[in-house]
Amino acid sequence: MSAQTCPLCHARKGKRSCPALGQTICAACCGTKRLVEIACPASCAYLSSARTYPAAVIQRRQDRDLQFMLPLLANLTEDQHRLLIYFLAVIGRGAGASEASLIDQDVAEAASTAAATLETAGKGIIYQHQASSIPAQHLADEINRALEEIAARAGSRRSRLERDAAVALRQIATGAANAEKGLPGDEPPVFLRLVTRILGAAGASQSDEPARDAPGTGSRLIIPG
Repeated sequence: MSAQTCPLCHARKGKRSCPALGQTICAACCGTKRLVEIACPASCAYLSSARTYPAAVIQRRQDRDLQFMLPLLANLTEDQHRLLIYFLAVIGRGAGASEASLIDQDVAEAASTAAATLETAGKGIIYQHQASSIPAQHLADEINRALEEIAARAGSRRSRLERDAAVALRQIATGAANAEKGLPGDEPPVFLRLVTRILGAAGASQSDEPARDAPGTGSRLIIPG
């Protein structure tokens, strides 16, 4: 009996048994949707092999993502870089929890709105900037809550943390606004899909890190020393 059609692409024959889906999928979908659309367990033999010997298509995808991200990270300090990754995680969770389908424009506006509030506060003016769309405002609120969680523990370093956070958020806004142009041909929302890949790679590389370095635990990952 011939192999069944892959349930993901409905085009190619399924040849790989996927433990996450409990179905047989094609090699192409396994390679391109792994940890992006498929919640692969650590026990998956194909995942382990890919981490050791990444396929050419995955390597090209990673190289392309890196080329897009490098200009956004180039001039950031270590603390600003960490905050940027932290806010990407917040955005990723917000996109997953949102009842509305977020688009990259929502992310750009939410990050800009949160950054503007911090920049205004840095001038001694307390003013909560508002996004023009409801989804963007909801995401901005999530960002503000996440920042407050770590800023409340920063003590005398709070002002510095907020300045660094504003810089990181501006870079995220730039990335979200330019992702469609910078990654032509990618499926929208381009930046949010990029965030998913970044977080998946970060989670894989930090899977053996001690719990004290996790976001929100008060470690130096979030609060600058």
